[in-house]
Amino acid sequence: MKSDISPRAVIFDLDGVVVNTAHLHFVAWQRLAQRIGISIDAAFNEQLKGVSRQGSLLRILAAGGKAQDFTPAQCSAMAAEKNADYVSLLAGLTTADILPGISELLHRLRDQGVLIGLASVSQNAPQVLAALGLQQAFDYVADTRQIVHSKPHPEIFLHVCEALNVTPQQAVGIEDAQAGIDALRAGGIFAIGIGATLEGADYRLDSTDGLSWAVIRQQWLRYQADI
Repeated sequence: MKSDISPRAVIFDLDGVVVNTAHLHFVAWQRLAQRIGISIDAAFNEQLKGVSRQGSLLRILAAGGKAQDFTPAQCSAMAAEKNADYVSLLAGLTTADILPGISELLHRLRDQGVLIGLASVSQNAPQVLAALGLQQAFDYVADTRQIVHSKPHPEIFLHVCEALNVTPQQAVGIEDAQAGIDALRAGGIFAIGIGATLEGADYRLDSTDGLSWAVIRQQWLRYQADI
């Protein structure tokens, strides 16, 4: 299909795309894992990117051979404990933690009339955006209470598309996690990956430094011309 128009919406993940909080999640998960006798490292933490809180806990328990050791109520309590630890770590978050190029990109998208969505599985997304002064930067922020399936299921991205009144084919998604890239592809959304190890992205950058409206539009149009 040939196209000479621009995408109508850009949908961002939060952690690792807009702000660098992945290390804070890791610290909180590592502390919890240590308390229950499981050791996880930064390499294992890569598996948790883009995965829900409960999903992450289940992966940690399975890795430690303790998947059957805790009741659902105990798992819920541990997930809440991890989140409380993570929230306390967020207290030091400032605008300096916004990743390179993202503030400029958000302003440019607004100037161009491109809709801006946030598709994060983090229940703390509103608090993070407030700390960064970005509450008004997004036209729609996904409400995780309405999402049944976590990434790599495409539900959250399709939910944001519906809320913005655009089709998946009219949107671009930006992710730093493999689960997120897989979700975008499953939803038929042009996928931009941030990270050297991602597979299956329609376009990939090593960091947000090279991310701009011009790059997004150029790559999206190139993709449209090829399909």
